[in-house]
Amino acid sequence: MFKGKKMAAFGGKTKYILWFRESGIKDIELVGGKNASLGEMFRNLRKKGIRVPNGFSVTAEAYRYFITQNSLDGEIKDILKGLDTGNMRNLAERGYRVREAILSAEFPIDLRNVIIESYAKLSKEYDSHKSFHISWDKKDHTNHFAGGVDVAVRSSATAEDLADASFAGQQESYLNVTGEYQLLESIKKCFSSLFTDRAISYRVDKGFDQLSIALSVGVQKMVRSDEASSGVMFTIDTESGFQDAIVINGSWGLGENIVKGKVNPDEFIVHKPTLQKGFKSIVGKKLGSKETKLVYSVGGSASTQNVAVSQEDQKRFCLTDDEALELARWGMLIEEHYKKPMDIEWAKDGRSNKLFIVQARPETVQSQKSKNVLEEYILRDKSKILCVGAAVGGKIGQGKANVIKNVAKIADFKKGEVLVTEMTDPDWEPIMKIASAIVTNSGGRTSHAAIVSRELGIPCIVGTGNATIAIKDTKPVTVCCAEGEEGKVYEGTLKYEIKTTNLKEIKKTKTKIMMNVGNPDQAFDLSFIPNDGVGLAREEFIITEYIKIHPMALIHFDRVKDKEEKKKINDLTQGYKNKEEFFVDKLAEGIGRICAAFFPKDVIVRMSDFKTNEYATLIGGKSFEPAEENPMIGWRGASRYYDPDYMEGFRLECLAFKKVRDVMGLTNMKAMIPFCRTVEEGEKVLAEMKKYGLERGKNGLQVYVMCEIPSNVILAKEFSKIFDGFSIGSNDLTQLTLGVDRDSAKVAHVYDERNDAVKELIRQVIQKAHKARRKVGICGQAPSDFLDFAKFLVVEKIDSISLNPDTVIKTTIEIGKIEK
Repeated sequence: MFKGKKMAAFGGKTKYILWFRESGIKDIELVGGKNASLGEMFRNLRKKGIRVPNGFSVTAEAYRYFITQNSLDGEIKDILKGLDTGNMRNLAERGYRVREAILSAEFPIDLRNVIIESYAKLSKEYDSHKSFHISWDKKDHTNHFAGGVDVAVRSSATAEDLADASFAGQQESYLNVTGEYQLLESIKKCFSSLFTDRAISYRVDKGFDQLSIALSVGVQKMVRSDEASSGVMFTIDTESGFQDAIVINGSWGLGENIVKGKVNPDEFIVHKPTLQKGFKSIVGKKLGSKETKLVYSVGGSASTQNVAVSQEDQKRFCLTDDEALELARWGMLIEEHYKKPMDIEWAKDGRSNKLFIVQARPETVQSQKSKNVLEEYILRDKSKILCVGAAVGGKIGQGKANVIKNVAKIADFKKGEVLVTEMTDPDWEPIMKIASAIVTNSGGRTSHAAIVSRELGIPCIVGTGNATIAIKDTKPVTVCCAEGEEGKVYEGTLKYEIKTTNLKEIKKTKTKIMMNVGNPDQAFDLSFIPNDGVGLAREEFIITEYIKIHPMALIHFDRVKDKEEKKKINDLTQGYKNKEEFFVDKLAEGIGRICAAFFPKDVIVRMSDFKTNEYATLIGGKSFEPAEENPMIGWRGASRYYDPDYMEGFRLECLAFKKVRDVMGLTNMKAMIPFCRTVEEGEKVLAEMKKYGLERGKNGLQVYVMCEIPSNVILAKEFSKIFDGFSIGSNDLTQLTLGVDRDSAKVAHVYDERNDAVKELIRQVIQKAHKARRKVGICGQAPSDFLDFAKFLVVEKIDSISLNPDTVIKTTIEIGKIEK
């Protein structure tokens, strides 16, 4: 029950409080970007099933009223006269004086009262079984309110979160705020945070007048994610700008640790087009270390505290697959509503086990980039690798390393240096903008360092674990984010080049130009190169880099005798009760990510083609592989798949393929059988695949065969009866036509794909395949290396040429000329 005199919510004609249901995205001038977005979602998206905690905004007018009633506008203007944001001490001194002036001021009584009354209403809504009341103090005409629910108090600047000016956490947020005193103090602290050093500096850079920007403050019911998990979600891939992916980061506890880069979070990547069709299309999952979590404090002056996460929780994902998919669906609904890629904060309540959206703003980096210009950074030298982490952006930066372990030392940082530190927060922004690159020990791709470096367009490597120890202060380093998802810090200043291509100038050719892709981490980036799909997606990289374990060692773990190898297998498969599932899931995610990147174009995935000596290098491999004199023409490809010594391993490959097609919905995937010596061997392989639900022709599944043995050419008509197409492997075809071991340096001078005998076999298989109405392409190295060879293929009317990514544009232009 509420008692006491009811205060009007207006100062003159101005409203000081707007509930989320009363505001929307058009009200940024009134409530700022964050609060306008919360109001928009609360009003429009809850009916679509998205949960948004209720709350209210202390409006920008309330902030201006607070400033003018305390005569602070003139005082702030005087303090900022002669401001020099390039001088750290000048900036720090002026910022401190403005903040102190605001914190020393008092709330006007009518503003104070309406805030207290609104907080009481919110408390009543969420704690309806409690009896709350407001008491009226006749002496000073103020309302007082005992108790109250826990709320988040967040700043929301009126120029914040605009599409071209992300303020990336410039102002403060306060979590687990309870009671009248804490609430009013937190709101005042938010007001003062409009003048933190980094916010003042940022406004100078962006050309905003210091006094023209006002601040609204959001007061929102807390989600008890301190007892569960929280994180961020982007509806666009933050590294490549690939728009068909949702990227979710999460860790245990309240969300500030992820934003501030204090933890290495879990990551989920979901493919939007297939999710929309009802498939469970998680095409990427990475377990983060999540060593600490932010929780509510018990006693003490602080409302939150960081505590250690148990080993058990570090080793499990903070979301289930179903929860990640639910968040991804919400992300798509939010993106559809706003009609632009979005940056979203989510939280899971540990008491109700329900998910909530607590913030959404436009993504301001990748969505602003031109899609017509392809910029590639290419490292031309290599040197000693000092440390590795998650790459942010695809650029290369270099300079003298400046290792800073404390924010107090940032005044010593000079333009063009490489910033090396534990992690960054908004206090570091004045020096981040003058750095040539940034390297941090902790944090993930959605940490503060990652977000700001993307916005600034400088390379950044996060989550290295040891950068501040491995990189020596004042020594020159090269920070490379151009080699996939793993960023590397190299010793010294290395040569690199920047290649720019205007994609509008690349004309489509009659001959399909496809790509050879092996690394799933690069797939989203590569999808922007003009292409007709993937002519060769190799499993080998996924198995060696993602899985690392021999499939038979997972199936027959008891047969692995080496104790060290057993420990490695147990460490890699932690969280999996069934070790076989680890292989299936990781292979499916790797293949799925490549298929998602090029969806709905064809992606032809070649099943494993390791030789016995290569299989033996996998963890546990020595226990299952024979020693062969010449593995190149030994037990490889198709002959393994039906052999009792490997057929169980092939079963896992088939189950991964089935998961990609049936669970993820990526039916653009075609299977390809390598090194198939005879038609009978091909029939045996197809029979094995059918056992595990991969039946040629069912659900549109096509199965190709590699044409890399002369028998494939001679019996092309017969092979055409059981396979849907051919892909010429010119490397092996040359080896077996000329009788040259391609690993031997002694006879390397004889090895030449352009030899007339090799070309004659290629000519024949193209003709025979077309006669049998079968597609034929090439995925060998030759057309990537030799333009005259590519010309020969075009003249022979090959259906597709699959090239290494770095030669696609050059060869496409040349093929266009040939076709003319």
